[in-house]
Amino acid sequence: MTRNDALGLPMSGAWSVDNCFAVHNWWHLALYHLDLGEVDEVLRLFDGPIYGPRSRVVLDMIDASALLWRLSLRGIPLGERWQAVADGWEPIADAGNYAFNDAHAMMAFTGAQRRAAAERVFAAQTHALVGSGDNRFFVREIGSPVTRAIQAFGEGDYAETVRLLRPVRDRANRFGGSHAQRDLIDLTLIEAALRDGQLALAQALIAERTDLKPNSASARALLARAAEPRERQAA
Repeated sequence: MTRNDALGLPMSGAWSVDNCFAVHNWWHLALYHLDLGEVDEVLRLFDGPIYGPRSRVVLDMIDASALLWRLSLRGIPLGERWQAVADGWEPIADAGNYAFNDAHAMMAFTGAQRRAAAERVFAAQTHALVGSGDNRFFVREIGSPVTRAIQAFGEGDYAETVRLLRPVRDRANRFGGSHAQRDLIDLTLIEAALRDGQLALAQALIAERTDLKPNSASARALLARAAEPRERQAA
């Protein structure tokens, strides 16, 4: 590992010690490894600094959910990891105070197959829609379709996932998160389109990614999948 000679520490020591964004920084590092297809290293980081301590800080649980969802889109076996993350979200499933959080809670509940907890999220969003705070706009415009699309994907309804995500992908910034975090919407949309046989859509979205990231190994892998016969798309 690269070292910071001035501090005598691994370079990660400059941002992983006494830093409230330490988990998020580890998450970004995990995304680099995932793009290279280094799944074992991604899982090591998840089991270690990302979610090994079982943090109940929402920002940390968002990162845990988002990383596992990316892995699940690739069909990576995750064992009991979803259950551990869902345990963290369960006490606040019906908080209903931020649509961005709801989407990540739904990833965990979908991955862990906790339908009752998922229904609590939907009920909280319904309540938020008649509230007076900003979250009603976040839920209405982005949060509700994204959260329902996540559940639809988990149930294998890929056509519904595409229907819900396609209209919101270009305005998802309205409910917060970074470009890297919101990229999960496009990744889910692409995977759903591939599995549903909507190859023209999938190929267009993948071409957009490869144009922006021509050296991305994961983008090239998606491009190769889109060129496969339809019966192999869901493999």
